[in-house]
Amino acid sequence: MSLKAQLIRQIAVDGPMSLADYMQACLLHPEFGYYATRDPLGAQGDFITAPETSQMFGELLGLCLAQAWLDQGGGDCVLAELGPGRGTLMADILRATKSVPGFAPDVHLVEASPALRDIQRATLMGARVTWHDTVADLPDAPLFLIANEFFDALPIRQFTRQGRGWAETRVGAEGDMLRLGRTEPTPVDALSHRLQDTGDGDVVELCPTLPPIIGEISGRIARHGGAALIVDYGDWNSLGDTFQALKAHQPCDPMQAPGDADLTAHVDFRAVTDASLCETSAMTTQGALLHGLGIGPRAQALAEKLDDARDQNALNQHLAAYRRLTEPSEMGTLFKAVALYPKGAPPPPGFEA
Repeated sequence: MSLKAQLIRQIAVDGPMSLADYMQACLLHPEFGYYATRDPLGAQGDFITAPETSQMFGELLGLCLAQAWLDQGGGDCVLAELGPGRGTLMADILRATKSVPGFAPDVHLVEASPALRDIQRATLMGARVTWHDTVADLPDAPLFLIANEFFDALPIRQFTRQGRGWAETRVGAEGDMLRLGRTEPTPVDALSHRLQDTGDGDVVELCPTLPPIIGEISGRIARHGGAALIVDYGDWNSLGDTFQALKAHQPCDPMQAPGDADLTAHVDFRAVTDASLCETSAMTTQGALLHGLGIGPRAQALAEKLDDARDQNALNQHLAAYRRLTEPSEMGTLFKAVALYPKGAPPPPGFEA
């Protein structure tokens, strides 16, 4: 029985389900879930992340974490990543930080997909790596962590304002088709503060699992020190319908083939800040962050090496990757970033208090 048939049967018994339950099933079902069954990254997959675009992304963020470690006095620590994909980002971080004296932490990866764990194991061969199912399993120690395009894949609930109530988006079924619908509007305590900055018809999305995950990360940083860099597409304060599906690098109907497309929603960076138990930087754009970390000189240095090798195609690809990471028309402003760090410590490089 397909995942779609299973969901239709479940809806027939229990009634329409929330978007959060639908996303959870589509992405992480042990037999049919999108992340449980494939490598979704790269030109042959469904999307390309910043680490897969250029080594510069991981190098600069790795050195950012290493500098934060130095600013806090060094010492033993944990280096962690949430949703590490193919392991490309962590491999770039480890290569870039190899020359930082004393910075040789064990690596801890939070990854739910058995298929991706196998790929990460091959990518990071030779590194001391421990895998975890959840953030709560990370060691309670000084934590230097990165989460790139992790929070956008967490399940959301979606609400549309009607008067002083909120109608929740639900997934129902008509025959052998899945359909989106809405409940009758009711008050929602978690959205009472949004009555001040929204009007009739406005859509607001909540990510129920975001606050506890941020609480786990920031609690460790508050107790033991460290820093967390969170980079994702989104903005300050959720507003609008951002639920989407992606297949073969193109938008598609999220109800058409459950488990066969990536499902995401924009990250609410205000929710990240509100849930943090330690200091949180001001939100910045990915382009501004990378420029602050020196991507311009790094891109120039790499370009000169490629130019010396007279490989015009590789040089063109490198320059295109630089533009993709930083320009407003590409990932430069769509993607935002915040840093978590201890009270009394300076924010990591590239971030402002």
